[in-house]
Amino acid sequence: MKFTLRHLVYIAVFGALWGAIEMTLGAYLHVLLPPGASYLPLVGTAITALGLAVALVGRRFVPQAGSIFMIGVVAALLKLLSVGGVKLGPLLGILIESGLAEVVLLAAGRAGRFSFALAGALAVASAIPQQFLFASLFLGRNLYQTYQGMIKEGGGVFALEARYALVILGLLLLIDLALGGLAGALAWEVGRIAQVRLARE
Repeated sequence: MKFTLRHLVYIAVFGALWGAIEMTLGAYLHVLLPPGASYLPLVGTAITALGLAVALVGRRFVPQAGSIFMIGVVAALLKLLSVGGVKLGPLLGILIESGLAEVVLLAAGRAGRFSFALAGALAVASAIPQQFLFASLFLGRNLYQTYQGMIKEGGGVFALEARYALVILGLLLLIDLALGGLAGALAWEVGRIAQVRLARE
């Protein structure tokens, strides 16, 4: 895995963009939106999808193994400078998501719109198991407490009672997969268009 100076510059730029999204848009939306709003989980999913889209566009410019994860590392380092102090959960989340996207593209072999969409979908959907992991590690909650909180939040999003827990979890997963897949597919197309235009100039 050898990167040229140009590649390193691209990694720094796209990592900075992802980090900026997390530091500004992510932080301020959670501050501005009313606490307990039913749509907050969807806001978090959309921000994650946007950050991964940036990283996947970066992969178009640096089509080498490890580039997405390195972009995630840059974004995570910038996340350390977020307003409100250091929170290990979001920082580790960026590393997990970028690492998972990297693994998916490596496993797919040849990069394409489908592999980018799959990488985005699985990376965004990883936010659900991350909630169980981080709630146990950093918030001292057990798995059942985390599950209850997730069902309560999801129930607020879809206006469903807790007895429809499996439906709620299924819908949350479906939305994560859909937004992540859309982010990946758009990243492939945006990256392609940007490369074509740069080649003409």
